[in-house]
Amino acid sequence: MPSESPLAALHAAAEAVRQQLQVNAFDAPAVQRLTDFIEAQRATIQPAEREGVVMALGCFLGQCLVDTYQGEWAAGPDGSTGVGLAGKLFFNPFYLVSEQLTKGREQSVAGFFAGIPARLATTGQRKSWIK
Repeated sequence: MPSESPLAALHAAAEAVRQQLQVNAFDAPAVQRLTDFIEAQRATIQPAEREGVVMALGCFLGQCLVDTYQGEWAAGPDGSTGVGLAGKLFFNPFYLVSEQLTKGREQSVAGFFAGIPARLATTGQRKSWIK
């Protein structure tokens, strides 16, 4: 069997979660649904399942970042897989999902996602004075 490209594997995992969550798009309402799903499942995820759950849900969150904020899947400076935004920001969606699984709503992926526009605006402002 030929090996699947990493990008195709990320997309396939994100699409599987999208269908499981029964959402129509990779957008802010879908991320809110993801947050609720994580909270509902936190107590039932067994240690042996955790890595697979984080991978699948992280692919979904990453694709939401890509679609909503025109990001792109990329490798981080440390070799981790994540999403780059505006050529300046890099986020690891797997880490973000893991944090909510560990700490609960105080580390909500929806809260993080809602803060992206402010981060993008700050990034743009730093650069705006250089002409």
